[in-house]
Amino acid sequence: MAGLCFQGRLLSFFNYRKKKFVNSKNKTVGVLYRLLQLCVISYIIGWVFVSRKSYQETDEAVQSSVVTKVKGVSMTNTADSGLLVWGPEDYVIPPQAEDVLFVVTNFLETPNQTLGHCAESFKVVDGRCQGDDDCEEGKMVTAGNGIMTGKCVTKGENSTGSCEVFSWCPIEKEYKPKDPLLTNAENFTIYIKNFINFAKFQFSKSNVKETTDESYLKGCRYDEELHPYCPIFRLGDITRRAGHNFQDMATSGAHICIMVEWNCDLDRGDCHPQYRFARLDISDSNHTIAAGFNFRHARYFKTAAGESYRSLFKVYGIRFNIMVHGKAGKFSIIPTLINLAAGMTLMGAGAFLCDIVLLYLKKMRVSCLERKTKRSKNERRVSEEGGVEDRDML
Repeated sequence: MAGLCFQGRLLSFFNYRKKKFVNSKNKTVGVLYRLLQLCVISYIIGWVFVSRKSYQETDEAVQSSVVTKVKGVSMTNTADSGLLVWGPEDYVIPPQAEDVLFVVTNFLETPNQTLGHCAESFKVVDGRCQGDDDCEEGKMVTAGNGIMTGKCVTKGENSTGSCEVFSWCPIEKEYKPKDPLLTNAENFTIYIKNFINFAKFQFSKSNVKETTDESYLKGCRYDEELHPYCPIFRLGDITRRAGHNFQDMATSGAHICIMVEWNCDLDRGDCHPQYRFARLDISDSNHTIAAGFNFRHARYFKTAAGESYRSLFKVYGIRFNIMVHGKAGKFSIIPTLINLAAGMTLMGAGAFLCDIVLLYLKKMRVSCLERKTKRSKNERRVSEEGGVEDRDML
């Protein structure tokens, strides 16, 4: 007897039970059901497949190489330097840049500095003194220009002076620039050559137009509609696209981000670079004490007698950061089936919601509940040896 019971339970594991459907003629629930179906179908087609392209396999690990080159000439004439002509080898730092480069637009020069003893700048708080006791010999001046010699240089008795330091003298000039000296800088051009590769799909492309015309790059300028594959940008146009005027930034410098985006649909052969520009050294449109960009560098020389001297430059300009992002997609059966299965599951959720409305929210809920739960009177059983039960039920 126990054996027959175990056998019956074992065989019942392989039973198949089908649902019994109740046809409700309630128009409100019927309209709700069709609306839910329409919403689910619209979501699957419109959002999942058309907008998100979830039928594609994607590769976001874009491999990128960037090469930049700046061209343009400007001239300056100052009391310290005299008449100078500035070429890319002078105003681009470093001269051979890739995804980061700096273009000088303004500068302050302290010429003919030699190693010696001189008074620290009075603007350096740590270098001020009332007497020699305030200047510890061998101590470095914090945020200053040299090493203290132990002497306090004052202009008169009982007046505050500055500690004498061993440094490059005279000390760097301390004043703010007024107008940009490289006035022609906004007409300089940057050549941004970008190569990308999506290893998963073995797909490569460049942002340079494929042409045999060698004169094309000499005369073109980037235009989103006319010349989308001309990688030559005028500095004034870059700052304008970032929402700022070039001359306003040229005096104290700025930090500009150039973003190159590749969103490639390889099924349609649609893969084009899109450029976006943004200024990073200010928040919104408010200027702060951190706005601008500058640093110092020196040019060293020697006299005929072998004595070294230098010219110190505090340069202001625009720092460009070039960032490349990309994503490529191509049809694949696996994500397509996964998203279709998810859509079919949502269709079932619509029917479940209508059942709740019909069973619990409508006036005829008692009658519907009875129909949903009753079993068929024509229920058929086979002998205990077969162990099979056939029911027409929900």
